[in-house]
Amino acid sequence: MGSERMEMRKRQMSVQQESMAGGTTPTQQDPNQSQNQGNQSQMNQRGNNACCFCWCCCCSCSCSVLLPIVLSYRNEEREERNRRASYDLKAEGTADCEDSPPPTLEEVRSWAQSFDRLMSCAAGRVAFRLFLCTEFSEENMLFWLACEEFTKETNKTSIEEKARVIYEDYVSILSPKEVSLDSRVREVINKNMLEPSSQTFVDAQVQIYTLMQRDSYPRYMNSPAYKNLLNSLSEQAPES
Repeated sequence: MGSERMEMRKRQMSVQQESMAGGTTPTQQDPNQSQNQGNQSQMNQRGNNACCFCWCCCCSCSCSVLLPIVLSYRNEEREERNRRASYDLKAEGTADCEDSPPPTLEEVRSWAQSFDRLMSCAAGRVAFRLFLCTEFSEENMLFWLACEEFTKETNKTSIEEKARVIYEDYVSILSPKEVSLDSRVREVINKNMLEPSSQTFVDAQVQIYTLMQRDSYPRYMNSPAYKNLLNSLSEQAPES
């Protein structure tokens, strides 16, 4: 009997040891694994709240605020480009689009009498502008033509808009079409731009007109372009 009891007790102790070794108690978690799980949890939380930290196009809260602003800016920019393009075509295309017949021999001869004769003739302005293109000084004629149109404007709103366009196109030092004006005239224009009127660019127009008269006009009169035109009309005269 004693030996049997001892054998039963050994079996009970063996069962208890196997049960404790079998993992009934929770094992200790790896510290690195715990940290990784915490970082992943924080990243998931940030991902869910992404719209609070960025303003990209995919963010619904930013789109609702920024999209109307962007569209409004683009519409204003498009309207400004269209307005500038329309006025540039009107000013720059004046010489090309003038409804004038080909010049007569008498008209071409009169151009040599004075610069005023040349500029008062539509065909003369076209021919002179083509010559200025060869000298890379066409902006002088474009500015003068723009000022001629501008002085005829009477609407206050149109005056302000066109004055700004002319200033940016021909007076601003940042413009590739800037005309050559002295400091005195520039100062006058800057003052006039505070309250533009149809007379804002009068002094500048006179100065550019004088520049073309003294500088470009004599060269045009001695150029092959003028001489060839004159000779061509002279040859046609007996036949007409």
